[in-house]
Amino acid sequence: MTADRERRRRRQLSEEDSALWTSVTRSIRRLRRKKPPPQPQSAPEFAPAAPPPRTPKPTAAVKPTPAFKAPAAPPPLTSLERRLKQRLARGTQAIDSRLDLHGLTQAEAHDALRAFLRASQAKGATVVLVITGKGRLGQEHGILRRAVPQWLRLPEFRQTIVGFEQAATGHGGEGALYVRLRKSRT
Repeated sequence: MTADRERRRRRQLSEEDSALWTSVTRSIRRLRRKKPPPQPQSAPEFAPAAPPPRTPKPTAAVKPTPAFKAPAAPPPLTSLERRLKQRLARGTQAIDSRLDLHGLTQAEAHDALRAFLRASQAKGATVVLVITGKGRLGQEHGILRRAVPQWLRLPEFRQTIVGFEQAATGHGGEGALYVRLRKSRT
């Protein structure tokens, strides 16, 4: 061993470090394992016979009950095609509309984004640019930069958009998103 390694190996903790280590180790608690949920008991092999169903009286009109339809799952999001993203970055594909969210609160930005995407879809736009801004480095900013992609994954937006990706450097880079819209159903 080298002399440097030997010194590190024999190094003692200071009183402050030792006290800190002791307080940390005292606060440690063993994790408890959760018990597995009880297994459902199997149904008896032979169920008692059910009484025959009653037939309605001929004088009473029987209304059929409407079948319950579960709401359709929102369509999945996809990433932008590589060629489309290249055309957007080079400027050979036009961006139909832009929305700048600088200076808005989260609530204002959410409402503005929803209205903008719906209006753009109604106008027949295919690709829009949403500018969130990067925020200030080293401070707790860039909230919209983090929030907008999360919002776009919500079911309320998935009926409007096909997908989204970070914009090219010329269009804002990390502080902007290309959003591809679904065709309007009107």
